[in-house]
Amino acid sequence: MPRQILSFALVTAACSLMLASCGPGSETQATPPRPVRTATIEKREASTPLTFTGHIEADDEVSIAFRIPGRLLESSTKVGDRVEAGQLLARLESQNELNTLRQAQAALAAAQGQLTQARNHYERQETLLAQGWTTRANFEVATQAQQTARAQVEAAEAQLATAHDLVSFTELKADAPGKITATGPSAGEVVQAGQMIVRIARQDGRDAVFDVPAQLVRSASTDQEVTVSLADDPKVTARGRVRQIAAQADPVRRTFEVKVGLTNPPAAMQLGATVNGRVQSSSGPVIDIPATALTRMNGRPAVWIVDPSTKVVSVRNVDVLRFDQAQVIVSQGLDTGEIIVTAGVQALHPGQEVRLLGSEP
Repeated sequence: MPRQILSFALVTAACSLMLASCGPGSETQATPPRPVRTATIEKREASTPLTFTGHIEADDEVSIAFRIPGRLLESSTKVGDRVEAGQLLARLESQNELNTLRQAQAALAAAQGQLTQARNHYERQETLLAQGWTTRANFEVATQAQQTARAQVEAAEAQLATAHDLVSFTELKADAPGKITATGPSAGEVVQAGQMIVRIARQDGRDAVFDVPAQLVRSASTDQEVTVSLADDPKVTARGRVRQIAAQADPVRRTFEVKVGLTNPPAAMQLGATVNGRVQSSSGPVIDIPATALTRMNGRPAVWIVDPSTKVVSVRNVDVLRFDQAQVIVSQGLDTGEIIVTAGVQALHPGQEVRLLGSEP
C-alpha cells in the first residue's frame, strides 16, 4: 500500500510540473527563417555552339596549263612538291615550233636584204633627182619601194617574235612559289591548250572550307569569326573569318560552300587536312538559372520562388529548354525580376519564411 501512495505522488508531481510549464508565463520559441542563396531572373542573349567538319585549301589556287596543244615530252612534278617562281614544270615536243622559228628568222633576213636594196636605190634616185638626171616619177617609185621593204621587215620581226613565243610556250613554268596539289596528264600524252597540267596552291594564305546548311547560311555574317582546329589534334587551332559564301547550293548535298580565311595558321594545318570549325549561333534572349536551383514537383522540373515583400517561398513548375552541367535554360515559367532560391532547395516547404544570405536577418 505505501508503494501505491508513492507512485500516485510521483504522477501528481509530474502533472503539476507540466501544468506549470503551460502556464501564462511560458513562451513557445519560433522557428527562425532558413538562410538561402538566391538569384534574380534576367534574360540574356543565348549563343549555341555549332561545329562543322571541313578541310584546308589554299587561299589562292591556280591551274597551270600550256597555251598551245602538243605532245607532252616531260612532266617530272608530283603532288606535294614545292616549286619556286620560274621553275620548269613540264615540256612539250617543240620540233614544229623550232621549225617555225627558223622559218621566221629566214623571212626576216630576206626582208632585211630587200630593205637594204630598196634603201640604196632610193638614195641613188634622190642624188640623180637633185642633179637633174632622173625624173620625179622614178624617185617616187624608189620611195614607195623603200617604204614597202621597211614594212616587210617589221612584219618579219613580228613573225619572229611570235615564233619565239611559240617556242617558249612549249615550256611550262611556275608563275609564283607554292605547292603542287594536283597533276594532270603524264609524259607521252597529247594535251590541248588550256588543259590542266598541274595545280599550284600559292603560299599567300589558307582557307578552311565547310559545307553549311542553307538555314545557317541565311543567318551567317560575312564577317563571322570561326575557331578552326585539326580533327586529329584539337590543340592545334587558328582563328579566321568568313570571307566567301557560295552563291549557289551544291546540287547533290544541297549545302553551301563557305570559305573561312585563316589568320596566321600554324604549319601543322597543311593543305587537305581535316579540320573542325566552331561558331557561336545566336538563338535570341533566354533565361538561364544555376542547376542547383532546380527541384521537382508533380514529376516535373520546378523552382522555389521568393516573395520579395514577405520572404516566403512557393514552388513553381517550369519548362526546361536545355540542360547543361552547370546551368539550365528555362523556356517558360519565370519572368524577369523574380527571385529564385539557388542553394538550400532540398530543405524548403511551401509557405516557409527564408532569409536571403547577405541581407539583414
